[in-house]
Amino acid sequence: MEKLFGTDGVRGRANRYPMTPEVALALGQAIAFHFARKQGFGRIVIGKDTRRSSYMFEYALSAGISSMGSIAVLTGPLPTPGIAFLTTAMRADAGVVISASHNGFSDNGIKFFDRDGFKLPDEIESQMQDFVFQAVDDSIRPTGADIGRAVRIDDAVGRYAEFLKSTFPRSLTLKGLKVVVDCAHGAAYHVAPLVLSEMDAEVVAINHDPNGVNINEKCGALHPEELCKKVKECNADLGIALDGDADRLILCDAKGRIINGDRVLAILAMERKSESRLYKDTVVGTIMSNMGLESYLHDQKINFVRTAVGDRYIVEEMRNKGYTVGGEPSGHLIMMDLSTTGDGLLAALQVLACMIKKSLPLEDLVNDMLVFPQKIKNISVKKQRDIQTDKVIQDELHQIEKDLGKGRVVIRYSGTEPLLRVMVEGESDDKVNQCIDRISECLQTHL
Repeated sequence: MEKLFGTDGVRGRANRYPMTPEVALALGQAIAFHFARKQGFGRIVIGKDTRRSSYMFEYALSAGISSMGSIAVLTGPLPTPGIAFLTTAMRADAGVVISASHNGFSDNGIKFFDRDGFKLPDEIESQMQDFVFQAVDDSIRPTGADIGRAVRIDDAVGRYAEFLKSTFPRSLTLKGLKVVVDCAHGAAYHVAPLVLSEMDAEVVAINHDPNGVNINEKCGALHPEELCKKVKECNADLGIALDGDADRLILCDAKGRIINGDRVLAILAMERKSESRLYKDTVVGTIMSNMGLESYLHDQKINFVRTAVGDRYIVEEMRNKGYTVGGEPSGHLIMMDLSTTGDGLLAALQVLACMIKKSLPLEDLVNDMLVFPQKIKNISVKKQRDIQTDKVIQDELHQIEKDLGKGRVVIRYSGTEPLLRVMVEGESDDKVNQCIDRISECLQTHL
């Protein structure tokens, strides 16, 4: 059977399988059936980003949920972590996010949260997939007054904003700080400037005027160049870059230098350790996390655990072991004592609090962390082939790893796009560039 779910829900080109209204309707039925069938009804929160196609999927999901006797609670545009928060705050049975995160506007996706605000485990996604692929029996669909409905709430942004502010120490203020925030024309276009300004920061908002087709377009966490330029131009203290659904964060210091997720993770870890809030003095990262981060944390007597790529796997490890801080170089940052999923704006507030407590600019918080040169290439693929069993590729890979010396090569298929991602990390830029060119050429030739 074809696999519907990837590493972050269902994703693809909008209006092409699997991201069609028909599949969305079936997914709405599946989530309502799975989470609300015991009591015969339920409430399911639906949020979205600012893509034009998000309206279409919002209606389709609402129809599916209503057809199973449940209530669809529509929030309008709201960051993914905001939906996770509202799902628990409203005591809903589940949450749904319509977003393709950092992808361009022509893509879209659907992902789910359980009643506690956590992404669904593989086994539940598998059950939902089975439901989607089978014909729905009329006998399980209610009729008459038992049919569900959709309701829209107007205060979703306000509720989420109040939660975000509650995570910031009451004794501190952002007064005197000038902050540039790049909203990527995405789901945080309203809430991000609102929260920062209500906390007394001087806010310069950019890319906060979504039109349905400009989300992530040369802006946001994946394209922070404009942010860096604006920070220097405005003499700001720092810049905050979010992606389309605001679940990831990239920062920019006052000198216009990018601070990626690994460095932010180090800042958060050191702050938590100094306050005895870092459980078992352990941080969770992924196989893509820079060796420099691991070395830096080791010097600070902090353990470092790696998982597969994806915030869901970081969260899974954190939940299983009780760890409180984790993240990815891409900017997914999780503080389990504050949130159940990656939250770019929440992470930014914690970094700002750290700056104020220490009376230090962003660039001085972790300036002694040495980062290993690292390069990533994406190779387009039509289908996923087993690289481990290809002798030519494996022989070349072993030789490259030998030539690289102290370094790493990571090759993995994307869970959200038709891409093979190649990462090479080593002690020198020249050697990293040579090695990634060699392995990329080998992969393109033999795949």
